[in-house]
Amino acid sequence: MIEPQLLDATKPRLASGRNAVAPGAGALRPLATSAVTLTGGLLAQWQERNRTATIPHSLAELRRAGNLENFRTVKEGTGEAYRGGYPFLDTDIYKTLEGLAYELARDGAGEAAGGTALVRDFYEEAVELIAGAQAANGYLNSYYQNPDNKKDAWSDLTWGHELYNLGHLIQAAVAAKRQLGDDRLLTVACRFADHAIAMFGPTGQEQVCGHPEVEMALVELFRETGCTDYLTLATLFVERRGHGRIKLNHFPAEYFQDNHPLRELPSVTGHAVRMGYLAAGAADVGLETGDETLFTALDRLWNDMVDSKLYITGGLGSRHSDEAIGDRYELPSERSYSETCAAISIMQWGWRMFLATAETRYVDVFETILYNAYAVGLSADGTKFFYDNPLQRRPDHEQRSGAETGGEALRRSWFGCPCCPPNVIRWMSELQDHIAVTTPDSLRIANYASATIRTTGMVLEMTANYPWDGDVRAVITAAPAGEFTLAFRIPAWAGGARISVNGGPAETVEPGWAEVTRTWNAEDTVALVLPMVVRAHTSHPHLDATRGSASVARGPLVYCAEQQDNEAGVDDIILGADGVARAQAAANPPLTTLAPDVVVLTLPVRIAAPAPATLYPLLGEAGERATTPGTATLVPYFLWGNRQAEPMRVWLRTA
Repeated sequence: MIEPQLLDATKPRLASGRNAVAPGAGALRPLATSAVTLTGGLLAQWQERNRTATIPHSLAELRRAGNLENFRTVKEGTGEAYRGGYPFLDTDIYKTLEGLAYELARDGAGEAAGGTALVRDFYEEAVELIAGAQAANGYLNSYYQNPDNKKDAWSDLTWGHELYNLGHLIQAAVAAKRQLGDDRLLTVACRFADHAIAMFGPTGQEQVCGHPEVEMALVELFRETGCTDYLTLATLFVERRGHGRIKLNHFPAEYFQDNHPLRELPSVTGHAVRMGYLAAGAADVGLETGDETLFTALDRLWNDMVDSKLYITGGLGSRHSDEAIGDRYELPSERSYSETCAAISIMQWGWRMFLATAETRYVDVFETILYNAYAVGLSADGTKFFYDNPLQRRPDHEQRSGAETGGEALRRSWFGCPCCPPNVIRWMSELQDHIAVTTPDSLRIANYASATIRTTGMVLEMTANYPWDGDVRAVITAAPAGEFTLAFRIPAWAGGARISVNGGPAETVEPGWAEVTRTWNAEDTVALVLPMVVRAHTSHPHLDATRGSASVARGPLVYCAEQQDNEAGVDDIILGADGVARAQAAANPPLTTLAPDVVVLTLPVRIAAPAPATLYPLLGEAGERATTPGTATLVPYFLWGNRQAEPMRVWLRTA
């Protein structure tokens, strides 16, 4: 078994890897990006869609919105006004560039959408404009540097997002260096980071950014360059938050996680994306400094979030007014905000906790988010997005139209604050970074997909039509000398999982790690079966919004009822335990245009008679509504909203 440890100074640091997160300590080491190639299945399909649809679409939208022109105005002094309504739109370029670095490093990137030239031209133009716009002192922000803007740099740390911008610049720069060997952006990022150290380092102003994000980026810059000043600044930003240093307007201190020091924070709170980014950065700081008190606090906050504030889909954030997390058990379905960026931030946090501890429970949540709260944010064709992700759409829902949405029915092609689309791009490009991890004597499969995985002395071919079925096959094509451990994550939902080697007897394994230690030979085969049993979940009794309801899941996928698949109104479907037990799962050819191999569920239900007209009958007067037998069809939640805009429910009524 693994012995988790936060820091061991006697161990060599991981060399500059080709993955997004390269910690120098912890129980696990991620494989280099080049060591894992997705070869088939849903994740590979998502990456292909990213290359051929999402990226070309987003590059066109970024050009149309003027994000690149903002840099050109500063670089060339054209005198044009800043384009856009927010001071942080540079980050949309940075997040996109992070994804492009991965795609340019991949063979055949974007061929179906005009070839690598489309991506390369944008990448080169953006790098040139960014470098040319940087001020002599290293500062870089096209909003504050615009000649029409009379505001001074660093004059509004609450809402200016300058350090947030720096964070995303660093992450793009590290990706360019690791994936392409291109250090041009890294030079720009280091100069800006050095300027930030002069402003806010040990001898500078004791301030923090209104939007956390720079913390994990600074730690990664330290990992890439070895410069401890960057780790020091990240540590200072984590330690300073929670001491009332943010100048408040519009929202209270909780919104910025500035109401308590992180170690004393009672619960995840405030703006959901900010919370996730802060926690991820704190995990990085704790990992590199060996600060176990940070991990104790982060683990407590994680558990509280999972137990009382996370939607069944893995979405975080129940309030639209301030994009906030809300109180414990405040999880209304139709008002779920669950911002797509928040899903990414929580996956970033969970992945770092996993690398530090090797505990599979973090990846269990990661997986739920990946296939539900994250995946739902992008349309099946890859060109339209959800910013927020509800779990219910009512029959009389009033759809916004006109100037607000451009007349689009559900998802939108772009936003005035387009933080989610570029975030989706970079995360899709980095999916292979989250498949496998290593220890000195083991290779551990964290997430399942058809993939070629290479590590020191071992190469294996994994095939899996996951998440549509739970049969995983790993064939060794090159084996190390001596005993070596192959370990497979058994998700918490996978009761009765079985594993066998070379066709031998199958052994039942419990959730956690299923480990096989032996001397391996080429052609050895491991077969893993994760039973895809249809199951129903009820909610905690304190969760008022879904009392008397149940949600249906199969494997890592949460399902929902869309009106177009059901004769009865989705509000009148009544789910029973016997019906769930008799559910049928089958590929659905009419929906394969949305996702190849998609599995749809059909199950017997009861259909309620029309509801009474009285909104609030007296207790005892309403009586029982008559029901008739019927059938319900459920589709994966991440695919809802790709057809006509009709009612949808994740939580179905129970008797």
